Amino acid sequence: MTTQYYEGIGRRKESTARVRISSGTGVFTVNQKTLEEYFGRQGDVETITAPLIAVGETRNTLDISATVNGGGTTGQTDAVMMGVARAILIMKPDARSILRKGGFLTRDARVKERKKPGLKRARKAPTYTKR
Repeated sequence: MTTQYYEGIGRRKESTARVRISSGTGVFTVNQKTLEEYFGRQGDVETITAPLIAVGETRNTLDISATVNGGGTTGQTDAVMMGVARAILIMKPDARSILRKGGFLTRDARVKERKKPGLKRARKAPTYTKR
């Protein structure tokens, strides 16, 4: 017997997250670890579960599994959040306006700017010396 699940993919910076939501007992795993174990920073758990709260869905009635790779903590947090929002959208198509107003469906396209020749970083120039 296969379980019905809803899948959403979220991206931010260099991070990509595949999120699967199914009905269950409230287990939230990220890369085979619990949500709190994987994202230890304060506020990350609230950011990730914000789309669930916005549509009035309780976390203890859904099993959520996320696979995330690439990037750092902030990128991965926002990627998982977007994946959760997109999976909710497939699960509840009438929640689109709520998710859109909350900004959960908008892809943040900002990525690190490339280093330019003659500069130390993307825009930082070497220190000017007169003599």
